Amino acid sequence: MTTVKTGEKHVKSLQDGRDVYIKGKRVENVTTHPAFRHAVRSAAALYDYQADPENIDEMTFDPDGSGQMRVNKAWQMPRNLEEMIDRRQAITRWAEQSCGFMGRSPDHLASALVGQRIGLDVFARGGEKRAKAFRDYFDYIRREDHYLSYVIINPQADRSRDWGEQTADLVARIVDEDDEGITIRGAKMMGTSTVLANELFVANLQPLKPGEEDLAFCCALPMNANGLKVLSRKSYEAEALTKFDNPLSYSFDENDALVYFDEVKVPWERVFVKGDVDLARAHFHDTPGHVYQNYQAQIRLVTKLKFLVGIARNITEAIGTTNMPPVAEKLGVLAARAGMVESALHGMEASGRSVNGYWVPNRHMLYSSQVVTQALYPDLIKAIRELAGGALIMLPSSADDHFNPELERIIGKTQISGAFDPDEKVKLLKAAWDAVGSEFGSRHTQYEMFYAGAQFVTAGHSFRTYDWEDADRIVQNLLSSYSLKDALRGDAEPDVAAE
Repeated sequence: MTTVKTGEKHVKSLQDGRDVYIKGKRVENVTTHPAFRHAVRSAAALYDYQADPENIDEMTFDPDGSGQMRVNKAWQMPRNLEEMIDRRQAITRWAEQSCGFMGRSPDHLASALVGQRIGLDVFARGGEKRAKAFRDYFDYIRREDHYLSYVIINPQADRSRDWGEQTADLVARIVDEDDEGITIRGAKMMGTSTVLANELFVANLQPLKPGEEDLAFCCALPMNANGLKVLSRKSYEAEALTKFDNPLSYSFDENDALVYFDEVKVPWERVFVKGDVDLARAHFHDTPGHVYQNYQAQIRLVTKLKFLVGIARNITEAIGTTNMPPVAEKLGVLAARAGMVESALHGMEASGRSVNGYWVPNRHMLYSSQVVTQALYPDLIKAIRELAGGALIMLPSSADDHFNPELERIIGKTQISGAFDPDEKVKLLKAAWDAVGSEFGSRHTQYEMFYAGAQFVTAGHSFRTYDWEDADRIVQNLLSSYSLKDALRGDAEPDVAAE
């Protein structure tokens, strides 16, 4: 019988004794705690969606051809454009389950590891044992269809100092090693969705320099590893009154966290990079890993932009402004921007290339799209708020108001709309506010602006991957077609020989 991971299996896997803290207390069970339970259910719903007999062929594949198991297509290593498109369609279906608001859903890290697995030879620079460790781990994690999160950024701390010069025990580093493995102490961020995940991938995406070898490592460990502590930020889910009042933050607050490694022991079979500052960079950038993880993010973002543009149109329908020329123009511009991002997604796929027998998206098209969308997202949020005006502010305090007959009568008189009944109008506008104006919505604006790094970081990727040689070829073609001597003859056309 073929097995597929289900939501029930995932929920049970999270009841593993992990050390998660919020509001000064340790969480006994993340699957039932008010700060995380709905997000856990949303993550579980992704697995139930893929296990649905109607979706199983679209969402999963048989990784070894045995017929014994199927896993999500995010784990597929596409051999050509057609397989990449098929894989993208599965990722899109998952993104639609959260309207694109789960930025670190299971397919994100699966994509990152797929890209790194394609470039397995890069890990061999650190020795065959390290390459074998990564290959074996990839096979294991894919077979289990596990949910991974990662921490690959160091705490900001004192940015005027190099990472190796920070206060002791701040930045996660190797503090010991023996025949069994390495020991890590210190912190990493941003642990988005760590509360929902089975395993944690640990690495250093930021550049390191010689002398910082103890910071240069990559490994993986289960979320319940001894000494691994997760310090959650404030839960927006816990503050959400009802799904009617906050439909997005109620369900999709995947959470962010500081992860502290308090003498965490990692066995050698889970250590993939150790003590090589260049390899700490290379396993992201010399493999397709960084491309694949951000390609998945662009798939998700396309879905999110469609949702937000749809919200914008619904708002104008609710308040009766859609057909006003300035409003129609603004909606058209928003639609064009969403279409541009989707076009770039298709372009980076079609203009991709084969690497070690697998299809990889066009790196520069990916990075150029990220540069554009970092600025586009906050502009889109601002445009939606302008289209809504005061409609997003003068809303009932909670769903409870609708169950008070006297208040419901007033709501019915004051929330009128030519396209929605009063309750449906309030429902729409509360969803819009949750997306663009609530604390949850504000976090998402910050997230989309910085999840790929600061603007200069993504612009740097674009600078390094652009085909400057080809651009210069066109410039030189023009410059080589004339010289200063041509100015002596003026602008007259050259003589044409008589026939």
